[in-house]
Amino acid sequence: VRLVESGGGLVQPGGSLRLSCAASGFTFRNYGMRWYRQAPGKERELVAQITSAGGSTNYADSVKGRFTISRDNAKSTVYLQMNSLKSEDTAVYYCKPMALDYWGQGTQVTVSS
Repeated sequence: VRLVESGGGLVQPGGSLRLSCAASGFTFRNYGMRWYRQAPGKERELVAQITSAGGSTNYADSVKGRFTISRDNAKSTVYLQMNSLKSEDTAVYYCKPMALDYWGQGTQVTVSS
């Protein structure tokens, strides 16, 4: 199993980023997917999740209305569109298949002026 997150970077408050997670080594279309984040000194937290076919999504209250999770099963890729970013969104972001204990290396998102 391989998970490669990308798309992070430095952005000003109010800006946007789109994260991608390219997955391989398992049947991507059969698994729901999740995005987590971990800020310095804090525990890893669940940000968003999407079912295997993409028909249902859920979000943490802290990102609801600002973040959108989506997936392309043909490309074995899950996305996280992040809008109206705040300083408290600064963290390393990880994707993970539900029911499988594999993690990628993460991608750093820094929101700062």
